[in-house]
Amino acid sequence: MTDVDAVVCGAGVGGLAAAHTLSRSGLDVLLLDRRAEPADVPKGELLQPESVQILDQLGALPALHAGGTVGVDRLAIRDPGGRMLLPVAYTDLPGAYRQILCTGYRTVLDALAAVLPGAVAVRRGVLVTGVRRALDGRVTGVTVREGGAEREITARLVVAADGVSSKLREAVGIDLHRRTYDHRLVAFDVAAPPVDAEVCAYLTDRGLRLVYPLPGGRSRVYVQIRPDDLRDGTMADLDDWCDRLLAEVPALGPLAGPLRDSLPTRQALTVYRLRTPRLTVPGLALVGEAAHAVHPMAAQGINSSLADARTLGERVATGDPGPAGLDAALHDYQRTRLARLDHTATVSHNAARMLTTTGGLARLLGRRMMRYTAGNRRLLRLTAGNLAGVDLRPLRPVDRLYQFGILTDRRADAVGTQPTMNEGATS
Repeated sequence: MTDVDAVVCGAGVGGLAAAHTLSRSGLDVLLLDRRAEPADVPKGELLQPESVQILDQLGALPALHAGGTVGVDRLAIRDPGGRMLLPVAYTDLPGAYRQILCTGYRTVLDALAAVLPGAVAVRRGVLVTGVRRALDGRVTGVTVREGGAEREITARLVVAADGVSSKLREAVGIDLHRRTYDHRLVAFDVAAPPVDAEVCAYLTDRGLRLVYPLPGGRSRVYVQIRPDDLRDGTMADLDDWCDRLLAEVPALGPLAGPLRDSLPTRQALTVYRLRTPRLTVPGLALVGEAAHAVHPMAAQGINSSLADARTLGERVATGDPGPAGLDAALHDYQRTRLARLDHTATVSHNAARMLTTTGGLARLLGRRMMRYTAGNRRLLRLTAGNLAGVDLRPLRPVDRLYQFGILTDRRADAVGTQPTMNEGATS
């Protein structure tokens, strides 16, 4: 006997979605979170078409739109003056989901919480301290601290959606492979005139400058900096820094005043990529940032967390309810998601490297790759599908040669019909 069928630890996007999908698969679900209130941070405001599709399947899309969204049709790489260098048009994608939705992280959380099935019990202010295990090592629940008291909660399935510093991942001995990029990002929430309806990356000699619209007449601006920039600086230093930023990217001129106003509330973010070699142990599954993260430039964070939750729920729903059936479902979840996460990590790292490298051979190769990709309609279409997540077609080795101009692609103006690896078709 168990207290619940599944206990989900962490009420971020991945945890909320996992609680939803597992409940829809017929499980009695308890969702725990250590926070008394949901977080509101600059984190994953870009919802790729795959995320929009999943939120629609969960019934959360109306609540999301009610909370405020801005739809954009393309990713754009521009020079500092605003001249287009590489457009990635989502309007060329197949199906009904052909936009990125820009919104707030809290808006996504609220939309998911609003449509949680009634069978999901939510308890906040509960700290998960470890796992409960059977003599054979199987995870059979969690230990928690609530109101100063320690207790155990037993469950057939534990979902660790407790973030990068996951205590549950550590408790079951799953390693975390983490690589930190040689730069940081500074995030600004700018009250500004509307910017173009696109996610725009300005390519500069000092790295990435990313701008996109948010609801309520705001914009998000991310600026790449060196690790020691802006640490313990005075406001005078910040004003000088902002002057240099605006001078090097004239296209940011319309945001000058609001950007200066937002300097005191800036947030500096360490940028890294991480991956676990496995997603499950008997009785437990990792979801979201407890298992993986990529460079935010590619806007895959929420996308991957939602895809984890969808795949986990579907695998559990089709499996036998006994321990052996649950183990088989978890094995299938791990096999399917690891292959997809490898693909996502490669796409994200290549996109980040092209836009953030500031010197040496890597910078020259990145510029060359961008130039040849921009002139190849087929590669642009593949790029859009891979980033969007709704039409995955991994680039072949020969496509890499086309990207660097080593070979000439005679089908550059064709869309192409490579085999797809769209996970949604098999999950």
